[in-house]
Amino acid sequence: MSVNPNAPIQITAFDWVPDFARGFVRDLRPRWACEEMGIDYAEHLISAVNRPPEHYRDQPWGQVPVLRDGEVRLFESGAILLHLAEKDEALLPRDPQGRATVISWLFAAYNSVEPLMFELSNVDLFAAEEEWAKLRRPALMEFIQQRFGKLAEALGDRPYLAGDFSVADIAMATVLREGIASGAIAEHRALEAYLARCLDRPAFDRALKAQLAAFREEAGPVGNR
Repeated sequence: MSVNPNAPIQITAFDWVPDFARGFVRDLRPRWACEEMGIDYAEHLISAVNRPPEHYRDQPWGQVPVLRDGEVRLFESGAILLHLAEKDEALLPRDPQGRATVISWLFAAYNSVEPLMFELSNVDLFAAEEEWAKLRRPALMEFIQQRFGKLAEALGDRPYLAGDFSVADIAMATVLREGIASGAIAEHRALEAYLARCLDRPAFDRALKAQLAAFREEAGPVGNR
């Protein structure tokens, strides 16, 4: 594990979330990056139920992660991944085109794919019994399949988005994981294989275990105890 309470890099995460969100909270992304690079980090765990007022100074919407690296503070997982990747070319190439390719795919994960996963989660989980959600789902799934098809074409026979594993793959893999339950990924064998390669990496396993280990049942709402 790279969790070290004395490390200069600190990742803010929740100390409890509902079962459906476990393993999917976005502090997983910087944890994974740190594990890939062998960088120790400290956890700063906060309540998701009663978020401390001072947290909103670092993250306007009270979300996680927030990263503190010495005097530097960042929010938004994409910005955090870029900041961390600058420390080691293992996750961000130094040649201009390699760097540009990774950054392009990093933004693509967040701008072209993740919004669809957000909407799918809303339709399938939070509004599943609503009539509008039932009507919306077929068209949404059709659009997702089109976008996944183009992603698979762009990936081609490369093992990872930019050739070598990078922060773009951390972003894309964590986004694509959210489409597993719906079956959307299974219709594209190339993407399914790509996602499996990403999730089979030992660093992902360590990051996931670290996130899950941080959750405490007593930190949840009274009705959940």
